Amino acid sequence: GLVKGASQGEGLGNQFLGNIRETNAIVHVVRCFDDENVIHVDGAPDPLRDVETIELELGLADLETVEKRIDRLKRVARSGDKQAKSDLEMFEALRDHLSEGRAARLFEVAEIVRTAFEEVCLLTAKPILFVANVDEEGLLAGNDYSAALEAHASETGADVVRICGKVEAELSELDDDDKREFL
Repeated sequence: GLVKGASQGEGLGNQFLGNIRETNAIVHVVRCFDDENVIHVDGAPDPLRDVETIELELGLADLETVEKRIDRLKRVARSGDKQAKSDLEMFEALRDHLSEGRAARLFEVAEIVRTAFEEVCLLTAKPILFVANVDEEGLLAGNDYSAALEAHASETGADVVRICGKVEAELSELDDDDKREFL
């Protein structure tokens, strides 16, 4: 997974971010259960903190990408290139948008600059699906953790599905006859 500091190369850092850049969507698997036998990197589950960490790292990576594009466009725009000037204005507005902690997918892009926007493959422009990994009791109705995640998702234009990773793991260990019987 992605860790705090990934945009500066922590963990798998830039390699991981580069791999994500090539995808069509991002799926966040978020821990939404308590279990003292399952260690959490930050001590205790907090889905919103975990999502915030990921979103921050993706946003910082996008901000760096946009800054580099702005630097290149400034040179081209000085020569009088009208498209470069339009692109530069859009990227400067996008930089401000990202600096406020907002995702690129929530940024309105005019048709005249859409190609330039899409060329940079921004991480926060990709559709997001949150997978709330809940305990068995939370699978159907959810729990406080998944409710908080669902509220956040609705504010950011993302969707949420609930799974119970523990049940999925147990099912994967069954042989074919046991799977048929279970189903």
